[in-house]
Amino acid sequence: MVDAALKDGTADRRCVFEVFARRLPDGRRYGVSAGLGRFLALLDEFRFDDDDIAFLRDRRIVAPGTADWLAGYRFRGDVRAYREGEVYFPNSPILQIEGTFAEAVVLETLALSVLNADSAVASAAARMVSAADRRPLAEMGSRRTGERSAVAAARAAYVAGFGATSNLEAGRVFGIPTMGTAAHAFTLLHDSEEAAFRSQLAALGDGTTLLVDTFDIERAVETAVRLTDGHLGAVRIDSGDLPSVVATVRAQLDRLGATSTKITVTNDLDEYTIAALRAAPVDSYGVGTSVVSGSGHPAAGMVFKLVAHEDASGAWVPVAKKSADKATVGGAKTAGRRLQDGVAVAEVLRVGGAPADDERPLLVPVVTHGEVDDAFLGVHGVDAARRHHRRAKAELPADAERIGRGEPAVPTLYA
Repeated sequence: MVDAALKDGTADRRCVFEVFARRLPDGRRYGVSAGLGRFLALLDEFRFDDDDIAFLRDRRIVAPGTADWLAGYRFRGDVRAYREGEVYFPNSPILQIEGTFAEAVVLETLALSVLNADSAVASAAARMVSAADRRPLAEMGSRRTGERSAVAAARAAYVAGFGATSNLEAGRVFGIPTMGTAAHAFTLLHDSEEAAFRSQLAALGDGTTLLVDTFDIERAVETAVRLTDGHLGAVRIDSGDLPSVVATVRAQLDRLGATSTKITVTNDLDEYTIAALRAAPVDSYGVGTSVVSGSGHPAAGMVFKLVAHEDASGAWVPVAKKSADKATVGGAKTAGRRLQDGVAVAEVLRVGGAPADDERPLLVPVVTHGEVDDAFLGVHGVDAARRHHRRAKAELPADAERIGRGEPAVPTLYA
């Protein structure tokens, strides 16, 4: 597209592209926008180096003039976005990119690959946080996704309310609290379960978490309590009929005097199994596959669409698709969350104009003339996103917290 636009003279037309999801995953009530900080960091260093240009030239993917243009590429436009951690609904314009056609259109895959994956994880994580009912969750899914995706997923889950990750790289880069437990392999390595427990306790102290379901849970719990004089930090259960097993283990711990020992559960949890454990004496959860895969929806379904461009005279022209089931609304939009008594009742989109007084503005500038606002980057950007998510989620109506199938929690309106 850039190659052709440079040749026909339209490459420098000022344009606005919007990123949005036409619909939420079936039955979900809201989504969570995540990945903005990662996108901005990548945008800030988005370049075509000598090897990239050589590949494009050697394969004749673009004309020599286009290769020269790409060699000097720098994004110099503007970006507006929903704050990271914000909730969104069908057609919410969570990202707006304004620039020339050529400089903006090459960002499509970058924007969508980040926002689709991270928002899918954050949206699933937010549902799990609701299901956990204020009990802490740890992200433990690195083994169930790509090595780079694992770091991004840990970040997105933390933005949406998870309290820790087992991924140390995510902890190093983004300041996320880290945690972990021993695997069954550690128990099986030793000559006995007691020997494995003694080794772990010697290394980490009584506050550690011992995995008690490698062989016989009742015997393992008895051994764990005996070795720590009832001061063990926690036990982890990774198998079985969890509601029943957890109740039995809690009763045994209390009977043995280990009343302060906590119980954490893992074992392929998702929002539904977490909700089913709400009445059980579980203290915390470790979630792997379901959170890093978006709990059945690994992409948020976001698209990148041109909504307006300047014509030859410099006048703005709204443009839209008319395709069946894929029609779009033309024109660059403003977005506001209409509130009544602090509760969201509508997502209001306008082509031109500003949000009304009873609406919280949703789009904020994040890139101006190519300069990225570093308030959204790094550790402080993640912390700000996590705080904003809590505020945004608190505005939702009460039934938005339900994990059962339903319509979007608030309607999207065009004013």
